[in-house]
Amino acid sequence: MTAETVIEEIKRLPPREQLLVLQFAGELTRQRRLSGAELTALGEELAAAREPAEVARLNAALLQGFYGA
Repeated sequence: MTAETVIEEIKRLPPREQLLVLQFAGELTRQRRLSGAELTALGEELAAAREPAEVARLNAALLQGFYGA
């Protein structure tokens, strides 16, 4: 099963079920630690970022990706 198939199935769910999927995805995101390659890519994006909001977003993603929730 592909991500595209899963996404299409989620779109067909009733709103209450979609909410449960979103809550699960949010929790999964908070708990996930990134791989070395993903952390490196985020670090490179952070180094190149110029907008304060983008810097803050990337910094938060980098910290969460390293430490998890």
